[in-house]
Amino acid sequence: MTSIQVRDVSYQFSNQEYVLNNINLNVPEGSIYGFLGPNGAGKTTTLRLILGLIKKQKGEIEIFGKAFDKHRIEILSKIGSLIESPSLYGHLTAVENLKVWQKVYQSPENRIAEVLQMVGLAHTGRKKAGQFSLGMKQRLGIAVALLHNPSLLILDEPTNGLDPSGIVEMRELLKTLNQQHGITIIISSHLLGEIEKLVTDVGIINKGRMLFESSLTELMKRQHAASTIYFDTNNNAQALQLMHQQKIEAQIEKERIVAAQLSKQAIAQINQTLVANSIEVYGIRAIENDLESIFMNLTNN
Repeated sequence: MTSIQVRDVSYQFSNQEYVLNNINLNVPEGSIYGFLGPNGAGKTTTLRLILGLIKKQKGEIEIFGKAFDKHRIEILSKIGSLIESPSLYGHLTAVENLKVWQKVYQSPENRIAEVLQMVGLAHTGRKKAGQFSLGMKQRLGIAVALLHNPSLLILDEPTNGLDPSGIVEMRELLKTLNQQHGITIIISSHLLGEIEKLVTDVGIINKGRMLFESSLTELMKRQHAASTIYFDTNNNAQALQLMHQQKIEAQIEKERIVAAQLSKQAIAQINQTLVANSIEVYGIRAIENDLESIFMNLTNN
């Protein structure tokens, strides 16, 4: 089942170019969906449209299998969100901040202690939110989003500006919310190394267009297929010539031969050819492209 379905959605501000151009997006229920793209790619605009913070211009948005524009209130009652910075009262404690929102959401009062425990802020006592670290503020913002017990959590760059320990804490918190509490999460980010450790599914957007969407497993298959192979020989010029004769695309970089997308059989055949032509092969090494490399290849091309 799909929690969010976006179909052929386009959006533009006044007469400017389209910020979003016929994008399609599918967030599986129970997933942690990483929504990736450079600054200005259209990530925040997409999330704002999904939440109804800006009015849809073209296309269809369905959440929990229902059209958003026809079931807006019902749908929003099941969604928690944190877009950009959390809205907190700096002169209030964590509990006092949550009491304000508890009245808005009409949630049970005992829910405050539950969500503070979930996000690791149960022992902040009388400390004011204005004295919190950035990571603590982000976690308090997520606590607010969890007050009404949503089944879907939408987060826009929740690790932005956090130090390494704060990023790890946020990652573990989101994993816990997903795995132990069954909350579907869509998270936009540009921290690709962290996303690779967290998500189950990935969508990549650039210049308002979706470039890729599938499971992380499928993306990793692309990673393996796009491995870079390095050959270290005693005669790179002759070795390169022999590879070109076999219709293999390769080039010399930093005193070694670089080739891409070669099967194991092709690598073995190249090695045999080089040895048969009296070329000494000192080493053959495969470097698998990580998520960042794949992301850069997609967005640059």
